[in-house]
Amino acid sequence: MVSYAAMRAVRVNCMQRPRRALASRHLMRLESFTRWKVASSLDRNPNVRNPTLAILTAAVFASPALAPGPLHAAGADPDRAAPAFAVRGLDGRPFRLADHRGQPIVLDFWATWCGPCRAEMPHLDALQKRYAREGLVILGLSVDERAVLDVRRFADSLGVAFRMAMADEKLLDRYGPIRQIPTTFFINRRGEIVRRTVGYLDAQTLESYVKELF
Repeated sequence: MVSYAAMRAVRVNCMQRPRRALASRHLMRLESFTRWKVASSLDRNPNVRNPTLAILTAAVFASPALAPGPLHAAGADPDRAAPAFAVRGLDGRPFRLADHRGQPIVLDFWATWCGPCRAEMPHLDALQKRYAREGLVILGLSVDERAVLDVRRFADSLGVAFRMAMADEKLLDRYGPIRQIPTTFFINRRGEIVRRTVGYLDAQTLESYVKELF
């Protein structure tokens, strides 16, 4: 179990380094994994009386950036125009946000090592298929440090139909700060960010947020 002091020490040390430092991604991994483990423990036994777990829970949720549930973070205010970007998909085809003006869009930042991300993938895939005729576009943006081919193989193993790409530092800067994954942006037909969520979303919640975009 990671202690509160140890996690805070790692976080402070990482936050003092340049934003593009490798430590930033290690911090994202630590925070995402820790919150997932805490949530899983509480789901199994909501009445647990574990001092270590209580301290860890307080550490994970102490920062507004790690608050559970939907989050409107600095730089991602509702009704703000979604920053333009262009990336190359894992399938080799380019993806430009500007090309999808007038369509509802979901941007999901994820990673191969992220348990909540993998659990959310089938829900996103189902929504892409269900609302494809209405123009819904879902793009998974991997924050992995692994080679593109490795991420593509992993994505193929999931069997999902929506498009995926690698999130570069420029994209992370425009949509950041992203300190935990999954982080999901919901963009309406006018190109405005209407919602940003942090953490796993179940199928029903995801669909309700998607419906807001039409």
